[in-house]
Amino acid sequence: MNKKIVLVTGSSRGIGFGIAKAFARNNDTVILNGHKDKLQLDKAVKTLKQTGGNCTGILADLSDYKLAKDLVEQIKQEYGTINVLVNNAGVTHFGLFTDLKQQELQELLAVNLNTAINMSHLTIPSMVREKSGIIINITSIWGVVGASCEVVYATAKAGIIGLTKSLAKELAPSGIRVNAIACGAFETRMNERLSDEEKNAFMEEIPLGRFGLPDEAGDLAVFLASEKSKYLTGQVIPLDGGYL
Repeated sequence: MNKKIVLVTGSSRGIGFGIAKAFARNNDTVILNGHKDKLQLDKAVKTLKQTGGNCTGILADLSDYKLAKDLVEQIKQEYGTINVLVNNAGVTHFGLFTDLKQQELQELLAVNLNTAINMSHLTIPSMVREKSGIIINITSIWGVVGASCEVVYATAKAGIIGLTKSLAKELAPSGIRVNAIACGAFETRMNERLSDEEKNAFMEEIPLGRFGLPDEAGDLAVFLASEKSKYLTGQVIPLDGGYL
């Protein structure tokens, strides 16, 4: 089985790192990406290399189209065509919509939605030429049902769902599959703001009674990129312990 070139955006920690780790375990070549924390990105790459992973890290704000284009060109020169693109980069902000400043509004949309649009736009042409490729978009259950006090985040994640379904239809004739994972509550830094009381209350609403683990998102992503899911495209798969 041919090993793949895999790019995972926003993969220096959390769900993105869990996904990068799973592809590294699969003996694929993995390119990790971080937005601005070089120390954390270097730490993530070092951790994977210590376990035998073939990986590297590239720091870049991929919501900037030029920087995203530079990253794709660098990968192409050093490794070849990206076979699997995982659009995971994301940030959130908890608070009332009307309290958000304009800069915060723009950053939330840029990181959570524009990054995925940029990377898909830049990666797809090579996939079309090769008549193969996998795009996995990481969205959220809040993009499905909406979320009070996370309005812009939920809106951007809903946009990711629209991107997934639309690209899947457009790219299927070219042999490219596009799916999304709608993550529920996970054990990541994003949820560290929750108090123990809030976390316990949330877990009571989850049928499986716990938060998800980044490695579990990684296992699903590897499956979606494999031949075992070759008839699966345009789907949004909830990974939420039965919450929805």
